[in-house]
Amino acid sequence: MNPAPFTLGPALLFCPADRPDRFAKALDRADAAILDLEDAVAPGRKAAARAALVDTVLDPERVIVRVNAVGTPEHDADLAALARTPYRTVMLPKADGRFVGPLLAPDGGPYAVVALCETAAGVLAAPALAARPDVVALAWGAEDLVASLHGTSSRFADGGYRDVARHARSAVLLAAGAAGKAAIDAVHLELDDLAGLRAEAQDAAASGFAATMCVHPSHVAVVRAAFAPSEAEVERAREVLAAASGRAEALADLASGRAGEHVGEHGRGAAVDSGVLTVGGQMVDAPLLRHAEAVLRRAQQDDDEPAEGAAVGRTVEENGGRR
Repeated sequence: MNPAPFTLGPALLFCPADRPDRFAKALDRADAAILDLEDAVAPGRKAAARAALVDTVLDPERVIVRVNAVGTPEHDADLAALARTPYRTVMLPKADGRFVGPLLAPDGGPYAVVALCETAAGVLAAPALAARPDVVALAWGAEDLVASLHGTSSRFADGGYRDVARHARSAVLLAAGAAGKAAIDAVHLELDDLAGLRAEAQDAAASGFAATMCVHPSHVAVVRAAFAPSEAEVERAREVLAAASGRAEALADLASGRAGEHVGEHGRGAAVDSGVLTVGGQMVDAPLLRHAEAVLRRAQQDDDEPAEGAAVGRTVEENGGRR
């Protein structure tokens, strides 16, 4: 049986797997915790991290475990430890064409895989990865991507992404969307640049990303606020959908023989049998109706989110930053 669709987010918080004292705090503060066996754990601490993963139990529905990449000495040991836990969602770093067979849980079913496309090969393999039934989401990372290209920086001096990173971000989002899978945006490594984080998260939400990965608890509230639509956006979405509902009623009247033009509060000037509406001076057709529906879905998700906790720690090393 294939894994269920990915629904976690919008704020996914990394936590080093060798710091079990922080596991519950990370889960309390974010929508999901990413317990990291890879970059956040020093080579000499890998065994301790796996032991902590096994010994500290959290809500498995809100935990993602990032294992080490396929082909590394640590990968098989990570999977052996994972099999002794209730966790069934795995983040696979540096995912690319070498990822062939499904990662199987002890019951024989596949783990739900978040494929992290963070190398040149991984970005090019994104469509194939997204098409796999065991892959529930695609994520991307800028720093490993640039490293795989032998580059030195993913961003300009003003903090904006270089073109290659922007291309990779878009390519992963498009591959995920084409396959009907969720896309997860990369972390923002500048811990105190909350304005930059906010701008990127707002763009992520507007573009169609389902979530953003965070390296610090203070980033969670910023990401949540960025993904939550404003009151004006919600009101506009309701107005658009109300206009569509009114036109549907008019179409029903038309089908009953009462022909004519539907001139209502929201759809003034649009013929009943037209494919478009005019709402507040803007043409509205089927894609904009879907935009409005997405806004209301995000508003509902925001209403359902748990209360935010207090931030802790101040360094990437302390909080399991993503490189």
